[in-house]
Amino acid sequence: MAPPMSAGAFLSSLRAAGVTVVEVGDWRHHNRNHKGPWGPVHGVMIHHTATRGEERTVELCRTGHPDLPGPLCHGVITKDGRVHLVGYGRANHAGLGDDDVLRAVIAEKTLPHDNEASTDGNRHFYGFECENLGDGHDPWPEAQLAAVEKVSAAICRHHGWTERSVIGHLEWQPGKVDPRGFTMAWLRARIRDRLK
Repeated sequence: MAPPMSAGAFLSSLRAAGVTVVEVGDWRHHNRNHKGPWGPVHGVMIHHTATRGEERTVELCRTGHPDLPGPLCHGVITKDGRVHLVGYGRANHAGLGDDDVLRAVIAEKTLPHDNEASTDGNRHFYGFECENLGDGHDPWPEAQLAAVEKVSAAICRHHGWTERSVIGHLEWQPGKVDPRGFTMAWLRARIRDRLK
């Protein structure tokens, strides 16, 4: 059982990891906690936004849209590698996913194939949206990939998790493809090396 770290500890962990953090509005109190609990947390989930443009992307992730109110994540990682904090607490990013995957994340074992959507992921995962069209052609600049690696490792280090606690949305919920443009095995290897 891992309670979420405080907003202050989250901010400090990210800054200590060497990423540039942009605080957007009252991010510390912007959440969906009235819809259900946040925690215990068990991992970090990585997404792509399917959008282009930093300002538009950050605003969308902060406010959401009529069918899915924001925040849509905790942090938005833009192409330049900056991490824009848009919310803290329960966020609409993970949705329903596979309970077998959650058990594997908790046990830090190889993930099974996701084949059901029965478990509330918004409760259990930190979420980062990454500015990318997700078409397999939009590039992932090294500054952005390094930021994804650093924030994931920082959260894992705080909670005493290994790289196996970092998953992609596509590994959690059937039908999802994000993040597209790199493999999660490749990202986890980078996180593992950073945690050494």
